[in-house]
Amino acid sequence: MWGTTPAAAAPAPAGGATALLKRAVKGTTAPASGLGQELLDALLAVANQALKCGYDDELNLALVISDTVLAHRKNSRAGWRLRARLLEALGEEAEAVEAYEKYLTLTDEDGFGVTAKVAGLRVARDRERELLELLKRQVPRAGEFARGDATDVWAEGLALHAAGDWAEAEPRMVGSLIALAADEAPVADRQDLLSQYLDLRICLDTDVTALTEVLALYAEQRRSRMRGPVADPAIGGVKWISLGEFRNRIAGKSICLIANSGRVGASSMGAEIDAYDLVVRFNSYRIDPKHTGSRTDIHATIHKHGFNWEKSVDTRLVFGGISGDWKWSLRNRLVPGAQEFLGDESLRWPVRNIGRLGSDVWPGIPTTGFNMLYLLDFLDVSPTLDLIGFDFYESGAYRVQEAMKLAITSVHEYTSEKDWVMQRAQSVTDMRISLR
Repeated sequence: MWGTTPAAAAPAPAGGATALLKRAVKGTTAPASGLGQELLDALLAVANQALKCGYDDELNLALVISDTVLAHRKNSRAGWRLRARLLEALGEEAEAVEAYEKYLTLTDEDGFGVTAKVAGLRVARDRERELLELLKRQVPRAGEFARGDATDVWAEGLALHAAGDWAEAEPRMVGSLIALAADEAPVADRQDLLSQYLDLRICLDTDVTALTEVLALYAEQRRSRMRGPVADPAIGGVKWISLGEFRNRIAGKSICLIANSGRVGASSMGAEIDAYDLVVRFNSYRIDPKHTGSRTDIHATIHKHGFNWEKSVDTRLVFGGISGDWKWSLRNRLVPGAQEFLGDESLRWPVRNIGRLGSDVWPGIPTTGFNMLYLLDFLDVSPTLDLIGFDFYESGAYRVQEAMKLAITSVHEYTSEKDWVMQRAQSVTDMRISLR
């Protein structure tokens, strides 16, 4: 049911990155040096890639980089977020929560959903504790084995189960789970053995009521670790709109799309921008009324982060290539009441799903801006369709502060997108590209 691992599996002793972390979790002191911001940014990029790999050697590298960054920049937001993600990956949840909270004290823009992450980890820890207390009551003899070595006790339980003696196996297995929690073993170890125990119990337990109570707590603590609590599953009564309904809402209106570029940030075009019927902004846009205008009617954003999702807009379109990931992000990142209309699945990935441009035709992952522009061009119901400040990052990025360190990723085909735009341009000035 949960992917049972081989029967011989048992808690592994702390080693590798986990052992190093226990010696270094509070941070280390490094000698002063002349490390500049560019080098520190490069180190953080390496650490983030190492963390994605997940193997001991890579986690060790991420740990060393985390220590180095925080030793030189004790208030580095990126450094503390890296440390928190590393702690979470290694199953050290209490320390991960502390690091995440430190990160939150250093930022005003929670674009990575850290607040929800912290809430989820706390709820999960409480539910796991409740689950173990429930198991203690349901399996009273488990306390006899909770004081022994968790690995040995678990092995004894597996052996007794293999011999057909579940009555003696179960107290030992539950005792081992209790011992692991008391020793604050890594979460992955605790969850793995808890999953194995439940797989066995499901096959053998005839008390449906007791089993259902256990499974409900197990599911809630797993779900909370994955996505955090959901305060409003109805998303504040938002009105979903389809492709056709979105077309009707923009028909006949002048539209401008505002780039997150350095050129816009110094443009003094605020009044001109606000004069359009509809103003479209992207992802981690930054507002400076003199230069960028003050109004946002449509916020188009990739689903992978939550920058500006709390800002009040008429319509929010969230783009994403994988339906399941897109739905997860909406459920976890959408702020109830921050939008009146929300694009449904028909508006999820315009270039691929509406334009039918597969990777054989358009190899790069389309940017948020290109998805939005392609959608508007495809619908073709706007008498004015202008791009303001689109220089494809030649002038650098102009974003909310927390997003300024995000890399201008190479997975996008900026050259191809620029060519597509210029082929359709009716007029071009230093600041404005008009497609109508």
